[in-house]
Amino acid sequence: MTTKPKDSIGASLSEVPSREDRKPVASVIDVFCGAGGLSHGFFLEGYSIACGIDVDDACKYAFEHNNQTTFIHQDVDDLDPEELNRRFTPGLPRILVGCAPCQPFSQYTQGKENHKWKLLESFADLIINIQPDVVSMENVPQLVKFKDGELFNSFVNRLRHNGYEVESKIAYCPGFGIPQSRSRLVLIASLHGKPPLPEETHDSDRYMTVRDSIGALPPIESGETHTDDPLHRSSQLAPINIERIKASSPGGTWRDWPPELVTKCHKRISGKGYGSVYGRMSWETPAPTMTTQFYGFGNGRFGHPEQNRAISLREGAIFQTFPTTYQFNAPDEAVSFAKVGRLIGNAVPVELARAIARTIKTHLSEVGL
Repeated sequence: MTTKPKDSIGASLSEVPSREDRKPVASVIDVFCGAGGLSHGFFLEGYSIACGIDVDDACKYAFEHNNQTTFIHQDVDDLDPEELNRRFTPGLPRILVGCAPCQPFSQYTQGKENHKWKLLESFADLIINIQPDVVSMENVPQLVKFKDGELFNSFVNRLRHNGYEVESKIAYCPGFGIPQSRSRLVLIASLHGKPPLPEETHDSDRYMTVRDSIGALPPIESGETHTDDPLHRSSQLAPINIERIKASSPGGTWRDWPPELVTKCHKRISGKGYGSVYGRMSWETPAPTMTTQFYGFGNGRFGHPEQNRAISLREGAIFQTFPTTYQFNAPDEAVSFAKVGRLIGNAVPVELARAIARTIKTHLSEVGL
């Protein structure tokens, strides 16, 4: 296994690397594209992004501006496969990528009725109708076991019955230089033989840590926005939560607090298992998984390791390995914690996307496309 220097993330996040004026690797359409984390990984690896599709219109500016392409505000069930096929760049291999909403498959919602799990079937329908050269899907690991594996196995079998060879793995993000203890299901399918899967680049003793990632950022207070970076802003903590975070140690839990600071819900039996809620991150480990509410101290282990605040929107974006040049808002638009937090938390980490894109690039070269 090749290990990159621990400071390599600084270069990958500080600026978008320049690309030579050359023919793109392939043409990519991104379904369930969100703010464009998955597409941006392909973009940085020399692919042309034909378009992205999502039902959340708030993604439009970020997706289009950062990936130099078109955003389509539409439900996947309403897409015309023939019209979508025409959007691929003629003469290039056609790549269809997607990350169906993962909330239906998470450990917190399994067992509850949620119509969104059917979107995976809709994605399979689109693949079969379009017949792209290569397909890549990213999702939560729980999808493999959702409904006893019935949904995932059906998806894979439908692709195989239509000429695809399919490979998948559970990718642990720190192994790809991502400073976040997130695991994701990565699937790649090809009409041109057995596709490879991305391989880890970082050994466990070289995982990127919280300190590596955000340790050099200027300090800010609870509720403050840094003057040079509108995304380096933290949510305002109530006085009681200021006292709670002051009583919190990196890696500790609310069980370490004085009794008068413990919340009523944690005193109930049903709340005693949520040890990471109201927790501080540790400097020397990767960050926890970013959610859509990572900017809230009470929503998980999202407290800064030493400053008395929740992590900022910028810090969340860094943990998702978005370049600091990535813009989530139009210049004249006010920054909203709810909107930007959702765009960042729902995204595929850019460095994981780059690893997938490099793997597909190798496959296309090997099969002569």
